[in-house]
Amino acid sequence: MYLILSLFWLAVVAYLLARAFRQRGALGRLSRAFPENAPSVFVIVPARNEGHNILPCLKSLLSQRYEGRFGVVVVDDDSADDTAAKVRSLAAADNRLSLIRAPALPPGWVGKVNACCAGVAAVPAGVEWLCFMDADMRADPPLIASAVAAAVREKLDFLTLAPRHELGSFAERLMLPCGLYLLGFSQDLNQIQSKDCDDAVATGQFMLLRREAYDAAGGHAAVSGAISEDVELARLFKRQGYHVIMMDGSALLSTRMYTGWRTLWPGIAKNLSDMLGGPARTILKAALALVLAWAVLVIPVIDITACANNSHDACVAVAPALLGSAAAVALHVFGAAHFGIPTWYGLLFPVGYGAGAVLALDSVWSKWLGRRRWKGRIYK
Repeated sequence: MYLILSLFWLAVVAYLLARAFRQRGALGRLSRAFPENAPSVFVIVPARNEGHNILPCLKSLLSQRYEGRFGVVVVDDDSADDTAAKVRSLAAADNRLSLIRAPALPPGWVGKVNACCAGVAAVPAGVEWLCFMDADMRADPPLIASAVAAAVREKLDFLTLAPRHELGSFAERLMLPCGLYLLGFSQDLNQIQSKDCDDAVATGQFMLLRREAYDAAGGHAAVSGAISEDVELARLFKRQGYHVIMMDGSALLSTRMYTGWRTLWPGIAKNLSDMLGGPARTILKAALALVLAWAVLVIPVIDITACANNSHDACVAVAPALLGSAAAVALHVFGAAHFGIPTWYGLLFPVGYGAGAVLALDSVWSKWLGRRRWKGRIYK
């Protein structure tokens, strides 16, 4: 029995590692490039209480090296802090930047969607590309040019970029790598990225959309009540035959999404259940992740204890058990190095998945109650 369990454990770890390795190339890497005859682009930044983020974001956008027509529209989504004042001060010195206020939130609409719609309405006629970017993003000077060049070259209608994550607090370093691993293990990116698949992967942190396709698909208004409006919009585009791709933008785009437990927990809980495929799948995936994470410790301990009690089967099982666990630990240690955090965080992943399981239950419970909270608003 011990040997069968350990061999099964080794096979599971090998499968997950192989799956992760296969998906490494699923996201093409955005490289520095400049489009010929650069088309017009306007960036829309929805902002609600982003006074701590907005200036670095906008300064990075206004530093873009882009030869075509370019502008930035910030939509103040009923902020209670100094977001609007900071944008006005910057806009006074640069006419490429403008500030508008989001209209009253219609019943059943999500605040960010409402702000994005208002931003699109403020973009001048004839602009060819719309770019939606969150206020916690930081763009290197070639970003917009490189994204447009990639979209034009690949004949895309919807390009979304995965940024580089900057992790500062203990909560971020513990939770976010585990969450990204879980998404990577549970999604088949190669299949999702294909044109034949109706599903899509996207992040509202950065989306570059062809204006003509955006209008024809119905825009953000078509996903007005979606918490995960980015994924729903990408799925809408794909269902209507448009070309949607996610790329790795980490060389040119970075973010620090959260600053600790106070912002991380509600920020992830609001849409985790949607991201993982609904309540049932969320609970299943969280439970599997928790069991597998702690199996790294439990299975070798079981075998070693039984071996010490003179079980020959257990003694033979120790080797595959330790090999599987060592591979799992190595994956997370190398992952910590990839995220630029101390490698010892890679040893804490069972705790990270444990906290993640509790967060997943909170996400499912909040959705079931219709009380998902984000930035002072409650969504059903």
